Amino acid sequence: MTTETTTAPAPARPRRATFGNVVSAEWTKVLTVRSTFWTLLAGIIVTIGLSLLLAWAFTSQYGEMSAADRAEFDPAAYSLAGVNFGMVAFGVLGVLVITGEYATGMIRTSLIAMPRRVEFLAAKALALGAVTLIVGVLVSFASFLPCQLIFKSQKIDASLGDDGVLRAVVGGGLYLALIALLALGIGALLRHTAGSVSVILGVLFVLPIIAQFLPGDWASTVSRFLPSGAGGAVMSVKPAEGVLSPWTGFAVLVLYTVVVLAAALFAIQKRDA
Repeated sequence: MTTETTTAPAPARPRRATFGNVVSAEWTKVLTVRSTFWTLLAGIIVTIGLSLLLAWAFTSQYGEMSAADRAEFDPAAYSLAGVNFGMVAFGVLGVLVITGEYATGMIRTSLIAMPRRVEFLAAKALALGAVTLIVGVLVSFASFLPCQLIFKSQKIDASLGDDGVLRAVVGGGLYLALIALLALGIGALLRHTAGSVSVILGVLFVLPIIAQFLPGDWASTVSRFLPSGAGGAVMSVKPAEGVLSPWTGFAVLVLYTVVVLAAALFAIQKRDA
């Protein structure tokens, strides 16, 4: 009498997440993490609030200004002045998107789901970039439009149909999104929230101050090529003397962001989670 033996079916291989799945997961993470809401809310309040405050202060002093100062006035740039402070929140968000996972250990789970680290970082960048671009453009319009109502009292307002104005307003959103992506790269390099936030704040605020103490023409030359000086040019309709043209400055900030993200990718590939 013989006994029949059956071969157990081979266990099914776990399905590896596709790039689209990972982007969708990162999008969900960015939108559902509580810190995203509060960080962006702080950025929105600071950007709009300071833009309105500076617009009101400028308008109240407009009658005492010289003809030369009036001629140099840029209503688009002034209405987006708050972006230069609200960008801190976007930078902090960019850091938290990656360092939060290192702090909780979730980075290991993320890399198991998507072991191809190029796609892992690209998915994070796409999700973060999309969220910050949408919010950034909306907050730029929300700053620009009421500020023009304030400027209208002195008949110095601008409209979106004027040359360069729409580009400047949309540029505010692009600038904020790039700051977030630059911070993402710094966070991926350092893997530490406090250290990464310190670095991005130093890059955006401390370096421009240090540059002002350089001798001769070095001060203006270095300042205009720093991330904040170069990227901020895209929000100007009447660029000041010595400042890069809008799209040239924007391209410089893009280059900084690409270099930092490339360095972050290299670091992620060379080390364990």
